[in-house]
Amino acid sequence: MENEININDSDFEKQVLDKSETLPVVVDFWATWCGPCVMLSPIMERLAKEYKGKFILAKLNVEDNQEKAQEYGVMSIPAVKMFKGGEIVDEFVGLLPEAEIRDFLERNL
Repeated sequence: MENEININDSDFEKQVLDKSETLPVVVDFWATWCGPCVMLSPIMERLAKEYKGKFILAKLNVEDNQEKAQEYGVMSIPAVKMFKGGEIVDEFVGLLPEAEIRDFLERNL
């Protein structure tokens, strides 16, 4: 199973809400023009590989997909939200140090 996927507004329900019934899904709301997003992305990708299928990393470009960003209250990016059972269980905004991202994952997985 792929542990990193690119998603959009139209497949959000299937890729995030449905899949989060069986496995946590971490959604990274980002944009190409966002410097902190570009710095966060490789950290999230590396952790997704390192955690070997304990969660799915779903990346949503908010430039192209504003509907879900608005629906989930994304005011600034990067915004990272963890879904379990179709619900947000935890989230953070901004570029955090890798150790804090690991803490976020550990307390939720």
